[in-house]
Amino acid sequence: MKKWILFLSACSLGVSCGQQTPYYEESGTVFHTYYRIKYQSKQLLTDQIDAEFQAFNLSLNPFNPNSILAKVNRNEDVEVDEWFATVFNRAMDVSARSDGMFDVTTAPLINLWGFGFEQQDSVSQQIVDSLLTFVGYRKIRMKNNRVVKDDPRMMLNFSAIAKGFACDVIAGLLEREGIVNYMVDIGGEVAVNGLNPNGLCWRVGISTPEDDRNGTNTQMNGIVQLCDRCGMATSGNYRNFYEKDGKRYAHTIDPRTGYPSEQSILSATVIASDCMTADAYATACMATGLEKAVQMMEALPGMEYYFIYSTPDNPFQVKYSEGLSTILLK
Repeated sequence: MKKWILFLSACSLGVSCGQQTPYYEESGTVFHTYYRIKYQSKQLLTDQIDAEFQAFNLSLNPFNPNSILAKVNRNEDVEVDEWFATVFNRAMDVSARSDGMFDVTTAPLINLWGFGFEQQDSVSQQIVDSLLTFVGYRKIRMKNNRVVKDDPRMMLNFSAIAKGFACDVIAGLLEREGIVNYMVDIGGEVAVNGLNPNGLCWRVGISTPEDDRNGTNTQMNGIVQLCDRCGMATSGNYRNFYEKDGKRYAHTIDPRTGYPSEQSILSATVIASDCMTADAYATACMATGLEKAVQMMEALPGMEYYFIYSTPDNPFQVKYSEGLSTILLK
């Protein structure tokens, strides 16, 4: 885990010098992606943050063979921890509210299409159909802190919700340390509260959905300002995709067909009270499509959305919630 620490002086950044508590910035890599954490504190919390990441790694990282998630996927008799149960239960709730378009049991299909923690050699309709027989959120449940599967071949992939939850976990750590002003960014999913070093609401950009497999695109389609405790997540097919035989395959899998979803939404940004929820619904919106995604989000209280989508006449169109318009800077 590579790490950089930057001390940010509040006085030097234009905040009243009566405010002496400094801001710190830490960054590095975790869970195959980057993280950046800015927080106002009397002391560095590097060790505490690292410990929280390591504990999370042992719970929900599918790439770690010793994690609880990996053991569940191998059908070992393992009692899940509180973090696993929290993510599992929220995933099941989002699945029900999205008519199954968000489904963490699609792990075998995600692996089949080359976007998961295992890789397959080929794809055929026969293979897809065989995997679909043991995919479905209604075929799995929790009982006595253990995962119960209808079929032992079932596997879980929490990639569409766990990054957001990791932001919430670090945010929770900072709050337990008495920190009010912070921003946690893990792979583009964000949890914030309070003010930035300039004494303003945190400003978070929404990337223009252009081909960006390396994550180097800095062009913003919009910027929102966030002050209250919340989470913001964006799901898009413009980074995680591959091309084969002239056809592009995106990482969002349609649980009904077993194939990568082909919808008009290019990216879906969701703001919720916590980042885990925002992360899950952003993915659900990508799989559902524009019309149903709008209907779903409008029915959920306290949540905002920003969709970038394409039409035959316009490759980049935007639709966002009324509430989001009040925090949108451009």
